[in-house]
Amino acid sequence: QVELIESGGGLVQAGESLRLSCAASGRTISSFAMGWFRQAPGKEREFVATINWSSAVTYYEDSVKGRFTISRDNSKNRLYLEMNFLKPEDTAFYTCAAGGIAGSTAQEYDYWGRGIQVTVSS
Repeated sequence: QVELIESGGGLVQAGESLRLSCAASGRTISSFAMGWFRQAPGKEREFVATINWSSAVTYYEDSVKGRFTISRDNSKNRLYLEMNFLKPEDTAFYTCAAGGIAGSTAQEYDYWGRGIQVTVSS
């Protein structure tokens, strides 16, 4: 199995930036697609971004497109999410995931991190 641990979350003001990291252990993630999801209180978990094994394919939820950038460093077994121009509506509990396909639904991922809070004040 793959163990995933997120870091880099916290409290920021609207318009500021934050970079999330997802460290993988247990095995290499070089053959996995990776993704980020988030869930706000009272709302369903939603897709944020995904990246395939080679970084040749990326896909973003419309509300974060142009503001967030997903990337990975397979040599370091790590996934990143650069979040710029943050908005209060970005406030959520963010989790990283690994799976066999760079999809936009949670069912397409096999391994999940415990998650980390991102709070954006207005």
